[in-house]
Amino acid sequence: MFCPRIAITCGEPAGVGPEISVRAALEAADSEIVLIGDAIQIKSLAAQIDPHQVIHLIKADDLSLVPKQAGRIQVIDCPLTVRPIPGKLDPMNGRSVLQTLDIAIDGAMLHQFDALVTAPVQKSTINDAGVAFTGHTEYLAEKTDTSQVVMMLQGPAGDYTLRVALATTHLALKDVSAAITQSELFRTLEIIRTDLIQRFGISDPRILVAGLNPHAGEGGYLGREEIDVIQPVINQCRSKNWQVHGPYPADTLFQSKYLKDADCVLAMYHDQGLPVLKYATFGEGVNITLGLPIIRTSVDHGTALDIAEQGLGLADHSSMSAALRAAIEMIHASRSTIQ
Repeated sequence: MFCPRIAITCGEPAGVGPEISVRAALEAADSEIVLIGDAIQIKSLAAQIDPHQVIHLIKADDLSLVPKQAGRIQVIDCPLTVRPIPGKLDPMNGRSVLQTLDIAIDGAMLHQFDALVTAPVQKSTINDAGVAFTGHTEYLAEKTDTSQVVMMLQGPAGDYTLRVALATTHLALKDVSAAITQSELFRTLEIIRTDLIQRFGISDPRILVAGLNPHAGEGGYLGREEIDVIQPVINQCRSKNWQVHGPYPADTLFQSKYLKDADCVLAMYHDQGLPVLKYATFGEGVNITLGLPIIRTSVDHGTALDIAEQGLGLADHSSMSAALRAAIEMIHASRSTIQ
């Protein structure tokens, strides 16, 4: 029986990442988990959470030599420069955090890992360590030589799964309109559709597209982006018999009567779609990077330094567990698509 091997990068060592990574790994009975982080910290956490759990040390170079085993937890050591203090950032550890990503990405590209799940990092710490870093998504795209990726979040919303992808991500609002071009928007929809088919097993995905302006431009009176950019791209998609619909006014799109039959909503900018999704699914939301040659999922929250500072046992690992489950589902769906 196929057993996935999944890499979990433990994230910012002063935040909740290491704890939620260990807790999620302990629940993954149907997969092998390789935690990538500081082995001393990981083993200490595991001993406090479950004293009976055995954690195996392994070197990245030995992964291809060791058969996968469901329920086993292994650790690739990325030693920290200084011991972490919960809640207290230290740029001395920034490069060690980045090393965990490099090992995980390299292993996934070599097919040693079937998927990569990332705990949250503190961007400022990596930048303060002297490395320009804008986020996981951009770093993954660069390291895998991927020209365009799409950020999508998903989570349970009643009796259906809500998925929201973004046409633009971390941009100032004043820059959004110029960033939405016909070529970029078409490529975004193409990536979403392809991954929904290949990674999620949805044969003919239905994608709903939000307008950029209030009331989707009100026929041009509140902006022409819908007329000049968005609608022509939707028409192009529909000429290929893709199930792409819109543009819909964003203030009325996020209702069950539309969403229950949709496989994904494409929002035009970060705070158009994600507040709705996080309100509906927070704690069980998953961040997924589409368009990569590897499977990558993550949590829908940050490092939560304030919670980490209060001590072990207060961090909620449900989003990390959801990210792990989503990765496993994507692995199996991808295998079924290939077969």
